Amino acid sequence: MENKIRSKRKELGLSQEELAKRCGVSRQTVNAIENNKYDPTLALAFSLAKELQVTVDELFIHP
Repeated sequence: MENKIRSKRKELGLSQEELAKRCGVSRQTVNAIENNKYDPTLALAFSLAKELQVTVDELFIHP
C-alpha cells in the first residue's frame, strides 16, 4: 500500500522524529511506513492522518 506520509509531513514542516513522537512510535517506524516496508495498524494509520491533518483515505493509496 503506497502512502503520502512523506509529502504531507514535509508540507507541515515535521521531521520523522517529531511525527513519530506525536504518534507514539519510533522514527524508524515512520521511516519504514514512508518507504512502504511496513503497513501501520489501523490505530496508527488514524493517528498519522490526524497529525498530518488529512483523512486516512487521503493518506493511503490503494493500488
